[in-house]
Amino acid sequence: MTTETTEARVLDAIRERRDLVNAAIDEELPVQRPERLYEASRYILEAGGKRLRPTVTTLAAEAVAGIAPMSADFREFDALDGEPVDVMRAAVAIEVIQSFTLIHDDIMDEDDLRRGVPAVHEKYDVSTAILAGDTLYSKAFEIMSETGADPADGLEAMRLLASTCTQICEGQALDVAFESRDDILPEEYLEMVELKTAVLYGAAASTAAVLLGADDETSDALYQYGIDSGRAFQIQDDVLDLTVPSEELGKQRGSDLVEGKETLITLHARQEGVDVDGLVDAETPAEVTEEEVDEAVAVLEEAGSIAYARETAADLTARSKEHLQVLPESDSRALLEDLADYLITRGY
Repeated sequence: MTTETTEARVLDAIRERRDLVNAAIDEELPVQRPERLYEASRYILEAGGKRLRPTVTTLAAEAVAGIAPMSADFREFDALDGEPVDVMRAAVAIEVIQSFTLIHDDIMDEDDLRRGVPAVHEKYDVSTAILAGDTLYSKAFEIMSETGADPADGLEAMRLLASTCTQICEGQALDVAFESRDDILPEEYLEMVELKTAVLYGAAASTAAVLLGADDETSDALYQYGIDSGRAFQIQDDVLDLTVPSEELGKQRGSDLVEGKETLITLHARQEGVDVDGLVDAETPAEVTEEEVDEAVAVLEEAGSIAYARETAADLTARSKEHLQVLPESDSRALLEDLADYLITRGY
């Protein structure tokens, strides 16, 4: 199967599920009083997004059940004991947590744009944005608690979501701390990426198995699939921050470099003797020019740092797909494998 065919299959799967997820978000997170709070809470959800994590959750459910893609109702999905589970609610809860993290990240990073539109704190104000993020955080647990799963399985899914949120905060704290250090090791960076980004992919995949009553081997394997593909996703995201035009990114290209965020690219470049701190002169993403970013990218490419990041992402993706061997062969499992490949080849 060609790369183009694989991407087409994945994009079709994402589109089909995105429509269902968007409809479910409308149901699970309606605008109510106080309207400004809920409008701000929904703002980033309505700004777009491919719904990658809900796609992982719904595909994982189908793969655990060994059924064909889109052959079952996610609102009444048969668990392994035959009882119905609302897998869509779990998928929405995961996406709501993702949006909560984006709102708070943008406030902390003072980013003006998200998905091509003003960030929530710019559209509204910082206080409203903080409350909107907190509301999404709380709503995610409320939604996850209503899947109708076996009580023990539902409790485990809630525990997994809670621990995931804690780990995301730990990862964000490490990311902030890294900004004042120039001695970060690659393994420290990968730990940060796992906590800040990959654990939500791990939860997205594993939650489906937990709610359906799968054994620990299956849920653990899906979690590791999410961890490795999620780490690859973040590394690729760092590459895209430098190589994709700003209008496609939905934010200023090279913003991570301007803000002094360490990535696998910059860590490798430092080891190669590159003066990473001197690559751009701008102090804020709004001040950097496309020409400055182009020049910085040329230096990083010459050092082999961007290629190194891409190779690492590819290795992690290969490892992520190995974890799926615990699942029965099915088109749904194959789509999970294709999705892992898509995460490191996608554009914006």
